[in-house]
Amino acid sequence: MASVLEVVDLHIRYGTGAGEARAVDGVSFSIEAGEYLGLVGESGCGKSTIAKAVLGILPPNGRVAAGEIRFQGRDIVRLPPAEFRQMRWRDIALVPQSAMNGFDPVYTVEQQIEEAIVAHVSWPAAERRKRIEELFAMVGLERQRLSDYPHQFSGGMRQRAMIAMAMVLDPTLVVADEPTTGLDVIVQDQILQRIKAIQEQLQKTMLLITHDMAVVAENCDKIAVMYAGRVVEYGGKEVFRTPHHPYTLGLCNAFPDLDDRERELISIPGAPPSLVDPPRGCRFAPRCPFATPHCSDVDPPLVEVAPGHSAACHYLDRAAEFRRMSEDPEIWRRAGEAA
Repeated sequence: MASVLEVVDLHIRYGTGAGEARAVDGVSFSIEAGEYLGLVGESGCGKSTIAKAVLGILPPNGRVAAGEIRFQGRDIVRLPPAEFRQMRWRDIALVPQSAMNGFDPVYTVEQQIEEAIVAHVSWPAAERRKRIEELFAMVGLERQRLSDYPHQFSGGMRQRAMIAMAMVLDPTLVVADEPTTGLDVIVQDQILQRIKAIQEQLQKTMLLITHDMAVVAENCDKIAVMYAGRVVEYGGKEVFRTPHHPYTLGLCNAFPDLDDRERELISIPGAPPSLVDPPRGCRFAPRCPFATPHCSDVDPPLVEVAPGHSAACHYLDRAAEFRRMSEDPEIWRRAGEAA
């Protein structure tokens, strides 16, 4: 399979009053045609910044300092703005966090989806209408609702309409940035199931941004776990079955398991470091229950632990031991006290 998206040693900086924040610091990953990759991590880890860079919509204080973003083999980092605008929706589309903010309240939903079509292709009105009706059916909305305004839709319906809008020009890559934010858990599940069904039916290449480990475990083919601007673990389902990085262990411990309802949920103590002045060495070391002085001095590289599975930890040979130890809440509590 050919790679649709390759992110190569990407560095993104934000200018702030306190100095430059290293929001993304040397991140690499790839998505093959038809694959579904999940970027997961705490708020502020850099995952949404990567999504914005892929779409060419970094804010004015953000810049790609180094690295490449290759879409179908072409580095798109420094494309002229006009050329990038032509790629959006046609080649790379976005399902944003808040569908209410994604729609203009004074135009009907149909008018706004149609606008995305008209901006890129010259289809007759009847063909545009047919395409929008097909997409509405695909996302589970009645075509009679096309003439409604966004405020007449529920949150879940607006998000379904936004998915239809993202798919309207049959893009090669779809980026879903926290697509269930603000929705109740039942509607969240419905939206995620709908996205997964569309991805499988149309063989779409997708990038999902989320903080929810359970979501990526259930939906994605590949997982990249991010912490403080870096990928600390990368691979397929084995990332959850046999996690090797202590941060991944902590995330897994913090989410409930319906098959083991008696298991105590364990939170990760402390908070991520400042990205303006990140610590030397492993950035997770101040919160890690297994850290040694070496971890605070030397930054561990991302190392392959099995085919297609990599992690960035100095003690990968002790991963099985760490998995057992990480189930003890006391170990994490002591790490929090020491931080």
